[in-house]
Amino acid sequence: MPLQKKDYMSDIWKDGIFANKVVFCTGGAGTICSAQVRALVHLGANACIIGRNVEKTERAAKEMASLRPGAKVIGIGAVDVRKFDSLKDAASRCVKELGGIDFVIAGAAGNFLASIEQLSVNAFKSVMDIDVLGSYNTLKATLPYLIESGKKHRVDSELNPCPLGTGGRIIFVSATLHYRGMPFQAHVSVAKAGIDSLSNSVAIEYGPRGMTSNIIAPGPIESTDGLERLLPSDAKAAYIKSQPLGRVGHVRDIADATVYLFSDAGNYVSGQTLVVDGANWRVSGGTTSQGNLQYPDFLLSGEEVANVTGKKSKL
Repeated sequence: MPLQKKDYMSDIWKDGIFANKVVFCTGGAGTICSAQVRALVHLGANACIIGRNVEKTERAAKEMASLRPGAKVIGIGAVDVRKFDSLKDAASRCVKELGGIDFVIAGAAGNFLASIEQLSVNAFKSVMDIDVLGSYNTLKATLPYLIESGKKHRVDSELNPCPLGTGGRIIFVSATLHYRGMPFQAHVSVAKAGIDSLSNSVAIEYGPRGMTSNIIAPGPIESTDGLERLLPSDAKAAYIKSQPLGRVGHVRDIADATVYLFSDAGNYVSGQTLVVDGANWRVSGGTTSQGNLQYPDFLLSGEEVANVTGKKSKL
């Protein structure tokens, strides 16, 4: 059953604000990224979503195209963000079929629980390759089109806003894990810190060419793989009660943040991190336990986190 509008965006946004714009999104069939793209398509954009699973990506694209009469959404599967040529070809196809690329969401990511002692070199490298190298490859593959769009839609001054809408904008989907540290997440924390730094560099180097680059850092979001891994069902009620807003996030919260950054309202926002977590990271630090992985007892026990692929790394 197709998602309802309330499931992926708020009612405050004006229809058509992204008319004739094109968004390119890696991880576009994922829980969070698909909501981001749905909101943009609903508001007038066409889209190209990228994923590894062909069937899942194409099915998501077909469903997204039904959100608005005349919407065009391309789903390109069998794309590995670790391989630049694969992404470059996908970007070229997007431009050929949709006419350009105005917005990019770098959302492909990988995660699992493992202590540093248990984490093999190859497992660490895999997360770095997907998150950091994958984000860089996404940037490089779409950069020529973002520069073109940024130049076309550049806002020269407050008194002379661009009449053609917005463009030349990229969002990197990050996290808050590395702000205060979290056990069993060293690999992801390092990767997300690298993504944050990359976005900041893009903002500095390409701002003079009309581009903006920002980070959205989601906190715990309902119905995502990340939350299910980090929060077992028997601990969920107590965890939610401990949150400042008394709830976990919804994909709609991330989609609304995306619309803001890509809209006219975000014209002067660049090189920033928009944390969407209900103040979660302000109250959870490095001593947080992950379900039955109690800190520090589990680490001191010498046991291994279950369901981690590969053998224990030797020190």
